[in-house]
Amino acid sequence: MRDYIIIGVFLIASAVFGILLLLISTLLRPKKPNKEKLSTYECGIETKGPTWIRFNVSYFMYALIFMLFDIETVFLLPWAVKFRALGIFAFIEMIIFIGILIIGLWYVWKEAVLKWK
Repeated sequence: MRDYIIIGVFLIASAVFGILLLLISTLLRPKKPNKEKLSTYECGIETKGPTWIRFNVSYFMYALIFMLFDIETVFLLPWAVKFRALGIFAFIEMIIFIGILIIGLWYVWKEAVLKWK
């Protein structure tokens, strides 16, 4: 139980520290808004037309798929380092994990998410 109390103290202390830093920075920052500070910044060029437009969702899909396979390598590397010590159970678990990722890739391919339009 003592270990959980220590974790709780650290969580509370980190939350208080974060909130305290936000409050101090809010009190100490200069508050002088002007037209230039409140304008929309687009590489130094004034915007033309509406600035809130829809982006093509395929950009985000590529990013999500990249993250999926990037995270796969994060889980695959420690497993590969300790492969011999983990035994056959860990090997079967990794085969299942890679199988789920292959099914996900197959689904993305089937839905034509990877086709650039």
